[in-house]
Amino acid sequence: MGMLEFYGQQYLDGHASDPRDLGWMRGAPPPADKRITFESDCFRAFPQIRWSLSHMRELTTTVNVWRGSDAPSNLERFDRSSEIEALAFTDENGRSLGFEGALFDTYADGIVVFHRGRIVYERYFGALEPHLPHACHSVTKTYAGTLAAAFVHEGVLDDRKEISYYLPEMRGTAWEDATLRHVMDMQTGLAHTETYADEKSDVWAYSRACSFRPRLAGYDGPTTICDYLQTVRKEGTHGQRFDYLTVNTEVIAWVMSRVTGLSFAQLLHERLWVPLGCEHDAYVLVDSAGMSVAGAGLCTSLRDMARFGELIRCEGSCNGKQLIPASAVQDVHNGDHGYSYRSQWWVTHDEFGAFEARGIHGQRLYIAPEAEMVVARFASHPLASAEAGDIITTPQLLALGRMLRG
Repeated sequence: MGMLEFYGQQYLDGHASDPRDLGWMRGAPPPADKRITFESDCFRAFPQIRWSLSHMRELTTTVNVWRGSDAPSNLERFDRSSEIEALAFTDENGRSLGFEGALFDTYADGIVVFHRGRIVYERYFGALEPHLPHACHSVTKTYAGTLAAAFVHEGVLDDRKEISYYLPEMRGTAWEDATLRHVMDMQTGLAHTETYADEKSDVWAYSRACSFRPRLAGYDGPTTICDYLQTVRKEGTHGQRFDYLTVNTEVIAWVMSRVTGLSFAQLLHERLWVPLGCEHDAYVLVDSAGMSVAGAGLCTSLRDMARFGELIRCEGSCNGKQLIPASAVQDVHNGDHGYSYRSQWWVTHDEFGAFEARGIHGQRLYIAPEAEMVVARFASHPLASAEAGDIITTPQLLALGRMLRG
């Protein structure tokens, strides 16, 4: 049985951990040792995660993002699979790898590559199928940040105003004197930690409050996102440093909902899913009050995530319609010098001028304007941290961009 080692721990490799072969959730009912449930919290353990990230709707409470009643937008194809799978590259540890083998080494569940708006490569692995929504995790933040940036450039929101202007409930909390721009760029000073490997980290309390993880027996903490946000206190000065914290995105979504009167899921439907001509409904995890988990709760099909990436590559334009102001996209693309963060996008300033959305366990939406390329990728890596996968995936994407750029 194939194994891989990460930081001294052994894990089944991308082939041996295939959920179809392991038989998760098969049978009527599934045998106890093959059952994956939300209540047991095993759905986020490895290798069960290789099944659960493609089946989140079956595990917890969600709200639908309707694609609308029109036919989906047409995606042209120009298959270059043989060329792409023949591509060899060197990872950051100096190992020579093949393109397809690297997908298994990083536990890919699916990948689609657009070049000049056409699908040139598409593969699915394990439990994922073209029509199934997969957990985006923190790629969800980028959808929220993009909508907020659009509202700022349209004059609906003012990113210079403090959060308490929009949400009086936040007076006395960490965000009382933070501007919307501070929050959009993760430059808030919060007494809050986000370490997924440490169960004492504040992100675990946030996850239980918003129904992202089950609550332990005797739990008496906050039971909604909004209740939890009002417990967070300030530490330091806003605007002085970057600190990547999911709770900031929940604040952005709350502001948008308060101002527009629409939930995050409704905004996705109206501003993106319908006008983009998405193929499939998406869904978003919700808390017990029905608030969307905007920091990590979106589940969408792979091609529909790639459609969003292509929209941004085309500076917010789709089929002759400006869905997102071009000025908002350009503002993100400029970013700060070096690898930076703007409106919930990671800005690489690499050789392709790429910017990207990223999520734990290997989710990635990589937009490379100078290569005219968009790559949407879902994965279920054993580790939440991106470090182990990035060693392979980052040079893989660069090699792919160079090939397509010609």
